[in-house]
Amino acid sequence: MNLDINMDIVSRLLMKNIRSVFVLLICLMVLSFPAISNGKRNNENDTLKNSISLQDLKVLQGKKDTILHAYLLREVQKQFDIRRQQVKQALKSVENLKKRQQQLKTDYIKLIGEFPSKTPLNPLITGTIQCEDYIIEKVAFESRPGMHVTANLYIPKNKKGPFPGVLVPCGHSYEGKALPAYQSVCILLAKNDMVALIVDPICQGERFQFLNEDGKPASRGGTSSHTLLDIAANLVGTDVVVYEAWDNIRAIDYLISRPEVDPEKIGMTGNSGGGTQTTFLMALDDRIVAAAPSCYPATKEIKFNTIGPQDGCQQLHSEGKLGIEETDFFTIRAPKPTRILAAEQDFFDFNGTQTLYREAKEIYTKLGYPDQIDLVSCNDKHGFTKPLREAAVQWMKKWLLNENTPVVEPELKLQKEKDLLVTTTGQVGSFFKNEKTIIDLNRELATKLKDQRERFWVKNSKEVCLARVKELAGIEEYSNNPEVVRTGVIQMEGYIIEKLIINSAEFPVPGLLFIPDNLNESVPANLYVDCRGKETDAGPEGKIEKMVKNNTIVLAIDARGFGETADNPDFNRYAGGWNSEYRNAMISLYLGKPILGQRVHDLQLALKYLLTRKEVDSDKISITGTGRVGPVVLHAAAVDERFKKVILYNSLDSWMDVVEDPMNRNHLTNLVPNALKYYDLPDLVRSIHPREILVIDPVDATGKKKTGD
Repeated sequence: MNLDINMDIVSRLLMKNIRSVFVLLICLMVLSFPAISNGKRNNENDTLKNSISLQDLKVLQGKKDTILHAYLLREVQKQFDIRRQQVKQALKSVENLKKRQQQLKTDYIKLIGEFPSKTPLNPLITGTIQCEDYIIEKVAFESRPGMHVTANLYIPKNKKGPFPGVLVPCGHSYEGKALPAYQSVCILLAKNDMVALIVDPICQGERFQFLNEDGKPASRGGTSSHTLLDIAANLVGTDVVVYEAWDNIRAIDYLISRPEVDPEKIGMTGNSGGGTQTTFLMALDDRIVAAAPSCYPATKEIKFNTIGPQDGCQQLHSEGKLGIEETDFFTIRAPKPTRILAAEQDFFDFNGTQTLYREAKEIYTKLGYPDQIDLVSCNDKHGFTKPLREAAVQWMKKWLLNENTPVVEPELKLQKEKDLLVTTTGQVGSFFKNEKTIIDLNRELATKLKDQRERFWVKNSKEVCLARVKELAGIEEYSNNPEVVRTGVIQMEGYIIEKLIINSAEFPVPGLLFIPDNLNESVPANLYVDCRGKETDAGPEGKIEKMVKNNTIVLAIDARGFGETADNPDFNRYAGGWNSEYRNAMISLYLGKPILGQRVHDLQLALKYLLTRKEVDSDKISITGTGRVGPVVLHAAAVDERFKKVILYNSLDSWMDVVEDPMNRNHLTNLVPNALKYYDLPDLVRSIHPREILVIDPVDATGKKKTGD
């Protein structure tokens, strides 16, 4: 048998049907490798080695740097398919459809959580620009005490109000409200007898959240910053989506407070990230009569399969688990007037936009309002281009002014960015004394939750507390033993290495089992997990070999997404280098299954396999975790007492460090939404006692060793 050829066939089949592949693998391995007993070499093709290379220790055939992504896409597709059936059922009657609308709204509000109480806006006008037929006011207001939103208000000139008011949230642009396209849509609204309020979102314009000592932005802009802030926000039970939504709710409060604005005639339109904000808010705030999100709406199903997941302001965790697709924000809003604006050459696949529109149209039609939803597109690239601006303003005129007439944008006179600044310094953080940031809000919330966490662990049994840990982290129990296939054996001096594939939830986890020679009795075992890959400490005189020569069996594995199945970095460039597992972590969060919890499952199955080995003393199994996998190992040991000893090297000490200092890399990997409401990593450490736990050189959010530890 030509094993290399057969393994290549297996590799190609792997992406299509992993369970079938494992059946094929088992057949191949049974034919190709005789059994090994008592750790002795009895295959003449096994190789005696004094040293090994990294290539020697590879288990999977070929490149597997997209395998986890493919697996997650299959998992999320199951949710999309279930949702599709729910929509089909809902469309059978108006009663069914309204029932689904209400359930979606309930689930959406549940994900959003509670908003803070409304406090005085304390508006401030720092300047006015007189133009030919409109006025621009430079405005700031407090969406929360000490947190200022900068905005420009465009008011029709020499005309009698009150006028309809339109909120324009900015897309992801460094200059925020001053971007020419965004100025243009506001001017066009004013020229068509509507008041436009354009606001800087967090991390853009005058509201950068990460500033250097000189008060200048320390990050390149919205997308990466939103994700970094979102990690900490999710830990404390909120979201950047929620922070932006609240700013926009307060922006509408300010808009309707103006005597020039008719509070019964409010619209909202925004492009790109502004389209995102419009989509989220139009389903939440009933004051929005007419909406026109631009260059964002498209099904998540098609986005995930094309461009992939976006930044932290464009997704709430567990949307997929609750059956919420992007189309459903239109379903919740129906039948209020809504126009979808799209660029046919957008990086958001236009097929996804068309698919979303077809479903939304069917829903509006079923409710009896087919004319209150439509799609306008242009053959252009991503951006609030002139045809889309005209379509947005025309839609607002139709539903807010009852004028269904064309809108043609004339040549417009735009302002320089510096002239539109509300602050003299260019940033609220350096202009307003004691200005608060999202970082501050996350820190404050985390501090408040500390007492809540302590009470939770005092008032409840350890079993109840750990049940909540499992629920939040998505740690599921599986009764079946794993399917394990041996793909090779390496004979070293004094021990052998078995190369294994452990089938974990239909995902192949590569492993190396190190067994001392000449075992006459069962011995201790260690499950060894290293974020750098299972082979990192497997060389001569490495940590693994030292344990093996001390008569300990070691099973070193690559939990999914580490080592051999680490994702291709080229597909994570959207994260700006801040998260090397960005797309897989974000899809996992959408699924409602944090990648940390999935990895705990890998460790649980590896433990089950160790317990099937007669050479292993089941009462003496320990677990070792190094680096980024540390929190995974900590969770696994906390929820499974069969791990009698825990050793952590260079592991994150506390999620509070991430909240305190969010501008650091790769913490999306170990994000558990809402965790800090109930537990932090030190709580897990305490829950493991009286079992032995060694925490060696713990690190902070930056990866630096904690002083004094």
